[in-house]
Amino acid sequence: MEDDERGDGDELIADYVDCLMSLDTNSRSCQNDALILEGAPDDVDDDAAAAAAAAAEQDVMRDFAPGDGDGDADAENDPKEPVLGMTFESDEAAKMFYNEYARWLGFPFRVGRSRRSKGMEEVVIMKRFVCSREGAHKKKQPSTSGEATSKRERASMREGCNAMMEVVRDKDHWVVSKLEKAHNHSLGIGTRYGYLRARGLPDVSNKIAAMGSDGTASLRQNFLGETGDGQGLLDYLKKKQANDPRCSHAIQVDKNGCLMNVFWADSRAKEAYRHFGDAVTFDTSYKKTKYMMPFVTFSGVNHHLQTVIFGCAFLMEETESSFSWLFETWLAAMGGKAPGSLVTDQNRAMKAAIGKVFPDTCHRFCKWYILSRTKQKLCHAYSEHPDLRDEIESCVIESETISTFETSWMSILEKYDLRKHAWLQAIYNIRQKWVPLYMMGTFFAEISPTQKLETMNDFYKKYFNTKTTLEVFLNQFDSTMTSRYENEAQADIDTRLNEATTRTASPIEKQAASTYTKAVFSRFQEEFTESLGYIIQKTEEGRVNKFSITKDEDDPSDTFCVTYNASSKMAKCSCKYFKFSGILCRHILGVFIIVDPRTLPPDYFLKRWTRNARHDELLEDNSNNHKDATCQSITSRYNVLCADAIRCADKGSASKAVYKAAKDILQKAYEEIIAYERNPGRGLQRDAININEDITIDDTMNDQSLPDFWTKGMLI
Repeated sequence: MEDDERGDGDELIADYVDCLMSLDTNSRSCQNDALILEGAPDDVDDDAAAAAAAAAEQDVMRDFAPGDGDGDADAENDPKEPVLGMTFESDEAAKMFYNEYARWLGFPFRVGRSRRSKGMEEVVIMKRFVCSREGAHKKKQPSTSGEATSKRERASMREGCNAMMEVVRDKDHWVVSKLEKAHNHSLGIGTRYGYLRARGLPDVSNKIAAMGSDGTASLRQNFLGETGDGQGLLDYLKKKQANDPRCSHAIQVDKNGCLMNVFWADSRAKEAYRHFGDAVTFDTSYKKTKYMMPFVTFSGVNHHLQTVIFGCAFLMEETESSFSWLFETWLAAMGGKAPGSLVTDQNRAMKAAIGKVFPDTCHRFCKWYILSRTKQKLCHAYSEHPDLRDEIESCVIESETISTFETSWMSILEKYDLRKHAWLQAIYNIRQKWVPLYMMGTFFAEISPTQKLETMNDFYKKYFNTKTTLEVFLNQFDSTMTSRYENEAQADIDTRLNEATTRTASPIEKQAASTYTKAVFSRFQEEFTESLGYIIQKTEEGRVNKFSITKDEDDPSDTFCVTYNASSKMAKCSCKYFKFSGILCRHILGVFIIVDPRTLPPDYFLKRWTRNARHDELLEDNSNNHKDATCQSITSRYNVLCADAIRCADKGSASKAVYKAAKDILQKAYEEIIAYERNPGRGLQRDAININEDITIDDTMNDQSLPDFWTKGMLI
């Protein structure tokens, strides 16, 4: 067994984090300058099963968010003291208990040590919670170079305190194995006081405050000071606004003027949302900056199955009010159009805010997050049964029907004697909240059961550590976004210049190959190929025909029903895969091969998955905008023209050749506008402004250098 290593920088941050943890974060009050929206009415459900599921969900929420301060008042006033041999369901439960105990006595704590098992499956088997004054501060050796330095010695919280509680894993629970209650320093007065020192926080002022559970804020430095990184953040936002007039940003401060939350979304994020904002993931799988400001993103998937960003934020507090402010601000920036579906991690405060701000949005918990938590909860069982993890994931991901999932789940519990496991029972009771099979009637833009939307974890691992400044962080983030835009542009070019390879001579497959992007067609092709192996039987004939679809006649458990309307040439399947993913399932494709093997109806090709997903029919949009009454103001007209210019920039940057052509075309358009401004009557003598006149294009460009939209009058 090996101890987890902790660097000097991590040690400084740990002190600050654990002190914050010792305060009741949810009891902080703040002033919110966001819009006040009417809350959705509380749902009333008299069904006993629904009530039981709701109770189970609260249990799971409590496990996911142990420090939310919703404990019983009596327990707060008189919490149990730790004793040797005390048991807990999980290490998080032990941490939650010690948190309440520390708050009651008035001392901050941190995780001092942890140990992991050796072998293929490394799992945590020991955690030690210590007073934050444990240990001694390690002084750095003075510089030997003789050069002067402006760095000053930072105050240390370490005073050699030995108070601690150690818990070790024992099968499926955790036991207190070591305990020391005595402190070598004075303690606060119960939950009424907590303290922090400006240690490990560069550019922090000497404003140190003591506040209780009813304080107005956790000790935050006023980041808006001229010397802090907060000013750099403001400068960053101002620069983005100057370079991108359609960029939106918002800052929330508390009554003391301290920065709480920051949001921004540039024009590219807004454009991406217009095309791909029907399914959104709210990603909080962040690490924290040195100012403890968690970075979160709104994201989705584009027509190349690549991650696109719809907005970013620094969220200081994970409270319902902070989440509500962020969701309302983001929604306003996106034009007030809420997503159809939203995938998030499991968080009680977040869930409550989503219910208020997005009452009509289908909210789902991320299955991958719950499966990762299951790995922690079942680490002992996983080590004893190497196949258990794969069987659980296969049950959730590969089951084709609800009945198959439920049967498989119960079979696993029976096989491994896990029927009484509290965690598995809890997540099964809320299966409708996270297992995709129960939400197949809602679009989530997931065209593969194993599809994982790329989070920012890779970005953090590559560019971030505790010494990274906010300026460097933001610059690296912008560089990463630029790289992603280039990848999308390259995928566009690849799709247009390189035809997808078909596996059959079917006109349907050829139609899909010429309509979808290469990435989406590859997934469609899997469904199409699989459809050839199904047994299809007509069970009812008439105006609406019904078909029974099965893979194996001897196993009718996964039998699907397809209804086909001959007059409208539209079909529906009991699996609802098309509604969930936006591409046809193998069952409907199998029926079409029989009833109409030539082409699929256009309605089955969602524009967001096609190679023309970002094409806006600019002429049509401009015509509609010109007639729109909102364009009577200068600001409205400016915004409409900015949107058109940004679309030109998006396409014009695809390659050097297209960029040169775009520059010439836009320069000609600008000259025409100036000429029209000087002599408005001149425009009446022409049916249209031909901005393609006298454009010289490099002879080395071949016909394939310019995508189709440049030659179809998209910019005329």
